[in-house]
Amino acid sequence: MNDSAERNSIPSQRALLKAGFVLTLLGAVSGCATTTVADRSASRQAADEALSIDAGTLPFVREMDDRFQSFQIGFSHLTGGDTWKSFDAMDGKPGASVADVREPRAATDLTNRRLRNLTAALAPFYLRYSGTTANNVYFQDDDKPKLAKAPEGYKVVLTRQRWKEALEFAKAVNTQVVTSFTISEGVRDASHAWTPRMAAPWMAYTRSIGHSLYAAELYNEPNAPEYPELPKGYSEAQFASDFATFSKTMAEVAPQTKLAGPGNATLGIPGVETLLKPSPEDYANANPRPEFDIISYHFYPVLSQRCAAADSPQSIPADKAFDEEFLARPDKRLQSMKALRDSHAPGAPIWLTETGGAACGGLAWQPLFLDSFRYLDTSARLAKQGLDAIFTHALISGSNGVIDEKTFQPNASYWGAVLWRRLMGTRILDAGPVAPGLHVYAHCLRGTPGGVTLLAINMQAQAVSFDLTAPADVYALTSPDLQSNTVLLNGQLLAVQADDTLPAMKPQRMQGNQVTVAPTSINFIALPEANNPACKI
Repeated sequence: MNDSAERNSIPSQRALLKAGFVLTLLGAVSGCATTTVADRSASRQAADEALSIDAGTLPFVREMDDRFQSFQIGFSHLTGGDTWKSFDAMDGKPGASVADVREPRAATDLTNRRLRNLTAALAPFYLRYSGTTANNVYFQDDDKPKLAKAPEGYKVVLTRQRWKEALEFAKAVNTQVVTSFTISEGVRDASHAWTPRMAAPWMAYTRSIGHSLYAAELYNEPNAPEYPELPKGYSEAQFASDFATFSKTMAEVAPQTKLAGPGNATLGIPGVETLLKPSPEDYANANPRPEFDIISYHFYPVLSQRCAAADSPQSIPADKAFDEEFLARPDKRLQSMKALRDSHAPGAPIWLTETGGAACGGLAWQPLFLDSFRYLDTSARLAKQGLDAIFTHALISGSNGVIDEKTFQPNASYWGAVLWRRLMGTRILDAGPVAPGLHVYAHCLRGTPGGVTLLAINMQAQAVSFDLTAPADVYALTSPDLQSNTVLLNGQLLAVQADDTLPAMKPQRMQGNQVTVAPTSINFIALPEANNPACKI
């Protein structure tokens, strides 16, 4: 999209999304009602009132995938290519075009010790290699030096060696690989139908070096292509035809790989969902009807400040990060995807294969402690409602990575992600509905039969007390400044050690059965002696 004047301008018709990120919607929606943190003061818990939770009797809700918390590494990290411009490199105003908010990046060193150590601490998970760049990859199926330029019909070159390194990284950190394939003009025939010109040799090479894919999507965001990667007017019927060819090809070259789709880009901005066409339902109902092993989709609640002013209806300012309507935006889309799954692929898992704080490269404050609340709340609320895997965009990438792509130091959400991995088991319990400003979730405690973990997200300006029925080990995450990268665990600074390993992340054993959580804090409360029958299985 950076190659011509047409593609540098904001698209005005069906091309609503660029790389999954909306620029057309600037000014398309108005009057979005929101509520500030202060507006919720009437519903806050009284300071001297303790909430009683009997963790041993919390009822079982459902079981999630052990790899529920998953991540994406964009293909540009493998090949080099465009990425989202850092906010430090911008003048504080949204870009007027895609070119204004993108900049080149070099391929990432996946052998880095710190990156591997930090990633392994989050495993096991599904690792998705995809993103917009994956739509136009030329797989160089030889061992010669990398081509200086991609052939016509492609934009970037993926060498055998680089793909091998990506697969070896995934294996070393205990992840299973998910990807998507090239769909640009380079793999299309004279009628613009998709062919396995890249996919077949790519999978043959993958097999030849002893690797495989767990799952694959045909391509990244079929309703948000970069023109001219697809012919304008590309329809759901063409998608269905292409997916039929893709399914046949994968049955031959990678029969063990599960097929996911449709993989639509969706947004939570009120008034926008109807503009994003074709919809997931349109693709699923097309003829020949696609057969998905996994129902997949993408979701972002807002646009980042790269593409919309923070105080516009399309984005969100930092002082509304705890807004209940904003935090609940993922719910509606998941419910629609559950309905689609039930009608088209009963029993299939539902994967959110790309998500984050905002489309267009992430929120300005996404690396900071302030976003840890949204990060964990989104995972917990969707797991409880029926999501099977959530792929955060990204593991490393600009302002939306849980690990900084330049320094490989943890961003603030990383520490919450580690505690989620260690403490939140696959069996989900019902801790009741969330209350404004105080969201409490419950899972079986990982690795401890009968044990329970409470995740108490306190977004209020006052402390909250819990009366529990069992001794508690508390992991309390706080920060002296919500808009900083500093994270404290039980008052102690969290930082990577000199040898690139994680610090000891030990709990505080509470005396007695009452736990008080601090204002604006995230608390994992482990109850190993809860004796919950649903957690003994």
